[in-house]
Amino acid sequence: MLGPVILLPSDPLTPRRPDPHFVWEAQLVRELGGEYVLVDHDALLAGEAGAAVRRVPEAYGPLWYRGWMVPVPAYAALAAALAARGCSLLTSPAAYADAHELPGWYPVFEGATPPSAWIPGGAPDREALADAAHRIGGRGPAVVKDYVKSRKDEWAEACYVPELADLPGLTRVVSRFVELQGEFLAGGVVLRRYEDFAQDAQGRTVEARVWWVDGEPVLVGPHPDSPQSEVDPDLSDVQPLVRALGCRFITTDLARRVDGTGWRVVEVGDGQVSGLPHGIDASPLLTSLLAA
Repeated sequence: MLGPVILLPSDPLTPRRPDPHFVWEAQLVRELGGEYVLVDHDALLAGEAGAAVRRVPEAYGPLWYRGWMVPVPAYAALAAALAARGCSLLTSPAAYADAHELPGWYPVFEGATPPSAWIPGGAPDREALADAAHRIGGRGPAVVKDYVKSRKDEWAEACYVPELADLPGLTRVVSRFVELQGEFLAGGVVLRRYEDFAQDAQGRTVEARVWWVDGEPVLVGPHPDSPQSEVDPDLSDVQPLVRALGCRFITTDLARRVDGTGWRVVEVGDGQVSGLPHGIDASPLLTSLLAA
């Protein structure tokens, strides 16, 4: 093969075809002169990595994954199963963990993103929560998430903490968050200081999603949650941090301060499992991946 191949999830009902959510990416890859191959996402999550990659030809060359999120251990299993077939992922398991989970990227972006503290494991006790709250100032509002995601749709119930000093209230929100995440809790509990950002007419935070390949911004657009937003973030302070992280393919979600004084990094993610907003032209992104 000439150049990297894109690894896409297969349709659970028609395994020889791409998952319907990724059909348009598959078509665009072909239009750009690239190739894609399919992986069984359900088998991967079930712990059957060998079966998940059975449609990947032997020694097929370097691969970029573009698909649904997978836990870090499952990604490592995917990499091992592909290596057994003579193939390699261009994002290593260590790099995937660094970009996908907050403890991996936060030390590099500290100062450019809201102050954060995390507690590994499941439901933390009150002492651990009090310590984490102290590490981010001990007072004021905060948000709760795990190493990967929050539950913004349950904002008052399982996401927003009005006052960190209210330990019973903090415990209540964190406990509900852990309960709702259940088996999908990723890594542990994270507390992040709440910051005010500009909002659109529907009351949603105006965010930009920037796609980086080898330290260069190859696609800038709105966040998938607000695909109609017009965004043009200043990347001059972010690019050195992206390069310092050292991961080849990542995304950064940026939000504009409510006072208009600049943009903050609100999330970093592995580009392989980051969603594209509806209607965006992904040609610059996929062209960059196929040429990497």
